[in-house]
Amino acid sequence: MSGSAIIDDLKARGLVHDTTDEAALRTRLDEGPITLYHGIDPSASSLHLGNLIGILVLRRFQDHGHLPIALVGGSTGMVGDPGGRSEERNLLDAATLEGNVAGIRGQVERLVGASAGKGVQLVNNFDWTKDVGILDFLRDVGKHATVNQMVAKESVRTRMNSEQGISFTEFSYMLLQAFDFWWLHTHMACDMQIGGSDQWGNITAGIDLIRRREAKGAYGLSWPLITKADGTKFGKSASGALWLDPEQTMPYEFHQYFLRSDDRDVERFLLQLTLLPVEQIAEIMADHRGEPEARRAQQVLADVVTGFVHGDAAVRQSKLAAAALFGGGVLDAESLEALRGIVPESEITTDLLTGVEPVVEVLVASGVASSRSDARRTLQQGGIRINGEKVEAADATVSPVDGRYVLLQKGKKQRHLVVISA
Repeated sequence: MSGSAIIDDLKARGLVHDTTDEAALRTRLDEGPITLYHGIDPSASSLHLGNLIGILVLRRFQDHGHLPIALVGGSTGMVGDPGGRSEERNLLDAATLEGNVAGIRGQVERLVGASAGKGVQLVNNFDWTKDVGILDFLRDVGKHATVNQMVAKESVRTRMNSEQGISFTEFSYMLLQAFDFWWLHTHMACDMQIGGSDQWGNITAGIDLIRRREAKGAYGLSWPLITKADGTKFGKSASGALWLDPEQTMPYEFHQYFLRSDDRDVERFLLQLTLLPVEQIAEIMADHRGEPEARRAQQVLADVVTGFVHGDAAVRQSKLAAAALFGGGVLDAESLEALRGIVPESEITTDLLTGVEPVVEVLVASGVASSRSDARRTLQQGGIRINGEKVEAADATVSPVDGRYVLLQKGKKQRHLVVISA
């Protein structure tokens, strides 16, 4: 396999938006492994779903034998990238940034460092910018960039034409990112930068700086920003951004997000958000089109993306939880345990199950019913299920699954997990 086969693969996946001279880039990739980098903004303590494209493109280059660097922007994060934003960022204090950098580094190492061969190199640009004086920076970097070039970049031009304008702080972001590329080129033999299409102006600024200071060539590649066919923002759910940290977005919610993918999006998401071969994805889609109502492509997508980010155990737990909530599986202790944290939960003692009206007692104690009369009325209307079975009698027996769990359902949507204590 040639070194430039990665370009063919990225094109087949719709992941090439801009490149420097493609013929020259292919020639360089065929000559041997290239060191390339992708920068990540530490504006939060976790990566979000929108960052996954960059992580996966690094992995794709790595799997083709190239040498990836993941840069976490500890210094550029203090300034803020104006690209893709209509207003100035809130600047983060040093302690918050340090915590964000640490959280992101751990995620990148796990997602990219697990690949076969050499692992990703993790760097923080604060390490080489913290001691650079303003006069040195203006002399060594600023003199090589014209204001004409900088204001011609789309991200800067858009902000200059907006009502909010752009501060000098964010205007200088391009120079800082160019300095990063130059530093990595001279100290780590990095010849290529990759990023989303909104980063293309910053990428080419770094290429220009390397050419002017070192009289050498460098390369760049960008991918299109991912969007959804229905016009809603990719990576957003009803509760906000989908984070890769399981403490901030539960793997179950992550898995459900992809299960709900529109048929118009699912093939593109399989191509761009998984490492599955293009040929295998074509087979999946052919099977899907034969019976689209089965949503098999969405199931593969949800399983593979969740497995990559959270591991196979999280996929299993997500599917068990979905089966417990929506039917289609055995309602056992394992599936009900998988619901913990997903649905409201309360703990009751066993003595409530031995009274005259145990169903009423459980409904009131859990808060599913507001009162005993409300519980009886809802039972009479057929609106209560216990462990998946409809219950209408107040004095019916309540049998915990495995002696520990009772799943209550009121109406079509409200579910509540009761945990029996000793």
